[in-house]
Amino acid sequence: MASVSEIGADLFRLSIYVSDLDLQFNHFLVRDEQPLLFHAGLKGMNLELREAIETLIDLQDLRYVAWSHFESDEIGGLNQWLERAPNAEPVCSFVGKVVSVDDYALRPARGMNSDDLLSTGRYRFRFYPTPHLPHGWDAGMMFEETQKTLFCSDLLHQFGDVSPLTTEDLIGPAVMAMSQMQQSPLASYMPYTADTKRMLSGS
Repeated sequence: MASVSEIGADLFRLSIYVSDLDLQFNHFLVRDEQPLLFHAGLKGMNLELREAIETLIDLQDLRYVAWSHFESDEIGGLNQWLERAPNAEPVCSFVGKVVSVDDYALRPARGMNSDDLLSTGRYRFRFYPTPHLPHGWDAGMMFEETQKTLFCSDLLHQFGDVSPLTTEDLIGPAVMAMSQMQQSPLASYMPYTADTKRMLSGS
């Protein structure tokens, strides 16, 4: 089963560490009136994730499955969640919805545009399109305004079996991970475009 850590009020990290890759696959559950799962995960990890989530909520109550960009570790298991949670709705960028998701998913997605809000009850998620940050034309991030939590996907990617909470530097390990990726067949993992600095600075 995935490792479960409560990292904030009603917010849980569900983590699966793959030692061969020295990499965590992290997923986040918001336990609220209408629960939200951020990252559907890989198909092959669905059973582990499902067992973990069922310790926190009744899977039938899962209302939203959201992610940043169309990639197998973000969306691979989406249809497995939609099969088991009859009221669950996919949530992604509008670009992701019209370019990929509505053809792939069992049910149409809610396509989010800049500054769109999604409420789960006590919590409010504002959507920010971030094309190619961290990856993909369809990429976007969600900011939960009540607890000030940014769901940023791979933006601060690190290698290792890292702690669910930290007060340490996030940028240094992310730069090291990007440098490591750049020396591999997965180079240009996070492209730097003319818009990257603007998006990171919020200008």
